[in-house]
Amino acid sequence: MEFTVNLTTEQIIDFIQQIPPEEKIAVLTKLAEEAHAEHAEQIRYGEAKVRKVCAARGLDWDAMTEEERIDFIDDLVHEDRECSQ
Repeated sequence: MEFTVNLTTEQIIDFIQQIPPEEKIAVLTKLAEEAHAEHAEQIRYGEAKVRKVCAARGLDWDAMTEEERIDFIDDLVHEDRECSQ
């Protein structure tokens, strides 16, 4: 039999504040690892999308310099002008 307990964020924080320091470290370490993994996945997703947009414009993201990449992204986010081709 499974039970689900719904807790508010405040209740979770209060609970974590009551546990021993080594358990707090374990909880925070796990949360940090998960946040890092999610961030890394978002980066990979974004890079794949940027590469696809570049390819659609006949550009190679991997061959671009850092300055070219910055200019390309700057062009993408400004709707008042066209992207460089």
